[in-house]
Amino acid sequence: MRAARLVQLLLLLQARGRLTAAALATELEVSERTIHRDVEALSAAGVPIYAERGPHGGFQLVDGYRTRLTGLTGDEAEALFLSGIPGPAAELGLGTVVAAARLKVLAALPAELRTRASRLVERFHLDAASWFTVGESVPHLGVVADAVWEARRLTVGYRRAGGEVDRILEPLGLVLKAGIWYLVARADDQVRTYRISRFSRVTPTGDGFERPPDFDLAGHWHASIAEYERDTPRLEVTVRVQERAMGLLADLVGIRAIRAGEELPEPEETWRRLRLWVDWPEEVPGRLLALGDRLEVVEPADVRERVVELARGVIARHGTARDE
Repeated sequence: MRAARLVQLLLLLQARGRLTAAALATELEVSERTIHRDVEALSAAGVPIYAERGPHGGFQLVDGYRTRLTGLTGDEAEALFLSGIPGPAAELGLGTVVAAARLKVLAALPAELRTRASRLVERFHLDAASWFTVGESVPHLGVVADAVWEARRLTVGYRRAGGEVDRILEPLGLVLKAGIWYLVARADDQVRTYRISRFSRVTPTGDGFERPPDFDLAGHWHASIAEYERDTPRLEVTVRVQERAMGLLADLVGIRAIRAGEELPEPEETWRRLRLWVDWPEEVPGRLLALGDRLEVVEPADVRERVVELARGVIARHGTARDE
């Protein structure tokens, strides 16, 4: 345990420069006294670490000193190599950079960890995109990413349901969700989310802006996702479904609806009766109809009638002979 903490302390100083005993103690969740003992241990082991007194003092490494990554554990090395998703990195123009960085880390690892990391790459692959989808065209992603990094405003054309609108954005962060890139940006003093594939044009203005000092991209994203899911319109519907069709029902209404659903008494052994809350009410009858005779809508009556109406329309359409 102490060896791992010593490596963490060393890497913190290497990455951040001078740090006080209090800051190191907070970071490593130990007492300041423990930090002083750890620093003495590192110094005794030959690590060129020294302390500066005074209000702006602290511990730091001699300028130019770097340590190899021999402190990585097997799990840490595997996690590092599993985290590199090639598709998104390539879309950001970082494909070759990520590959080069991984090679350098691999070369710095001890032989045993190098073997484990290489084996992981051979046997595991992460694919962030959803099933049955073609990757969206995001020709403006590189320009947007540069603006996020440099904190520069953008003028964009954005396609939406009511037509295309012009916006001046202050880009705060990029998010990749289920294979789709989103930009979180401030516009008119409000933080909003934009789907990057809907940008018809993107032009850097050259003007910089001040990022909100307390803005947390991950926190904002999780909060906005929770708000979106909470505010999405839902319909309560009771259905009877054949046991063997449960997988298809989950595909059509979403696994979240199935997991949140309520199981009701059902006399037939090969059927299940469920009360579900399904997103987007207008789409529900069509989605349920896709199960054919493997599902029956019990209530509400208007959804049942709409399913019947759609089924009659399908029969009428397919019962009409086509002209040759």
